[in-house]
Amino acid sequence: MTVLKGLYPPIRAYASGWLNTGDGHQIYWERSGNPQGKPAVFIHGGPGGGCSPLHRQLFDPAHYNVTLFDQRGCGRSRPHASLDNNTTWHLIDDMEKLREMAGAEQWLVFGGSWGSTLGLAYAQTHPERVSELVLRGIFTLRQQELDWYYQDGASRFFPDKWQRVLSILSEEERQDVIGAYRRRLTGNDPVVQLEAARLWSLWEGETVTLMPAVNAASFGEDDFALAFARIENHYFSHGGFLEQDDQLLENVTRIRHIPGVIVHGRYDMACQVQNAWDLAARWPEAELHIIEGAGHSFDEPGILDRLIRATDQFAGKA
Repeated sequence: MTVLKGLYPPIRAYASGWLNTGDGHQIYWERSGNPQGKPAVFIHGGPGGGCSPLHRQLFDPAHYNVTLFDQRGCGRSRPHASLDNNTTWHLIDDMEKLREMAGAEQWLVFGGSWGSTLGLAYAQTHPERVSELVLRGIFTLRQQELDWYYQDGASRFFPDKWQRVLSILSEEERQDVIGAYRRRLTGNDPVVQLEAARLWSLWEGETVTLMPAVNAASFGEDDFALAFARIENHYFSHGGFLEQDDQLLENVTRIRHIPGVIVHGRYDMACQVQNAWDLAARWPEAELHIIEGAGHSFDEPGILDRLIRATDQFAGKA
């Protein structure tokens, strides 16, 4: 029986700071691993989720020089939960500035969930800067994907949890859940904002793993929930600021020369496995790994094993 690979041991960042974007944001960044190692960047999910020390452990610290950053408005970036000047294209510009700061001509781009969305958008904008792509829990931000998770799809598998999401909405508002939550999350009443933020965030926290997650309750903590819900809803309300619904699939031709690994859980309820299948159909050169007995989260055993194998492979270890 094959032994599943797990996270590398905990490691501290050897450098950190804030990038002043010049338009009102300060982006928290950090680097860990070997300063002379292979450059890589980790893109967190959400949008609005922020980075965790666990994310450093997806890379062999002897072989990688890894940049992690909290995207605009979340984590340790400032101002907290801000939607101003916060679009996919702002984040891509931030990544380019961070790459230049790191002194990397190219770097491996690793992203899961929304991180796969931003990873694809970044690679398609700057293909010459990407050495490899490792993408997990594919999310291409098509309307059908938003409808699945926030209107009529995943709710059929979690009717009890979905009922909490609907509990603050009128019958009319339930026809457009994302829009109804946007009005609350961007309104002037902080009590209403926070109530909506908790419900929005907990829906995701309680549905992203195949088995109940021990940390699901953390999605309802005030600071995290407010940034996560406001920013995520902001992006989804605007279609990720993409020019067309299937843009990320249509533009795969720009990145087919880049070595890639696609990892997706068979029972991913947040992002259906069809998303990964559709991406792989456009990008046959990439490795596609559909993980049995797994949902959406990066730390589910089968998914984590395949992600570690991917970073080891691109480090020349396998």
